[in-house]
Amino acid sequence: MAPPRAVGILGGMGPAAGADFVRLFVQACTAYLQDHGQPVRDQAFPEHWLVQMPIPDRTQALSGTPPGPQDPAPHMLQGIGRLAALGVRSVAVACNTAHVWHSQLQGLFPQLAILHIAQETAAHLQRQGATRAVVLATAGTYRTGLYDEALRSCGIEPLVPDAAGIEQLMQGIYDGVKQGDLALAAQRFGHVLEGMRRQHGDVPVIMGCTEIPLALPQAPEAQGASLVDPAWILAQALARQAYEAA
Repeated sequence: MAPPRAVGILGGMGPAAGADFVRLFVQACTAYLQDHGQPVRDQAFPEHWLVQMPIPDRTQALSGTPPGPQDPAPHMLQGIGRLAALGVRSVAVACNTAHVWHSQLQGLFPQLAILHIAQETAAHLQRQGATRAVVLATAGTYRTGLYDEALRSCGIEPLVPDAAGIEQLMQGIYDGVKQGDLALAAQRFGHVLEGMRRQHGDVPVIMGCTEIPLALPQAPEAQGASLVDPAWILAQALARQAYEAA
């Protein structure tokens, strides 16, 4: 096996999700090595860089206010620029909503492969034979149709909560995970999931915000649900970039 290529992770959205993505990436690399009959040792892991920087809130930026100092795009571009300077060839962005700016980021860094979390997730579900999927995400992600477009392009119908459900998700993300109150987050996420399962049955549930997997799996309502973590799918894709693109 050729030496793996250096890869990068853009984090900070929020910091806990960025740090957790590194854990997922290391797990994905371990699984890749095992699947390919390679020894799992320190020297077999790719060089990987995490840029964990404060980036303005993505959902607020999509609320309709004119771009300004709180526009996250320039900050994300700065972070990816730092990764490019470190010699990485592939980048994963550890935030679902941030992928609204994917085409802008990719267009300004054509030498990099900037992975797209919604497209990777949709392709994964298509390979699994899914035809419908619940999407739990931020208001900004819903507003832009980020997952709707990716899922429909793979023949999968997106199922989304009503306005009250979206508000519950936002409370779980902002008042729960971002404030360190995982019990509150699990309660809010679980309540929304329970309603969606009652309405749509047992279909895949996309945890379409990197902070939802930090609390939802612990909710009683999530037991037995077919939870799909896009961050884990993205981490696996980044591991393939590191090993196979080498």
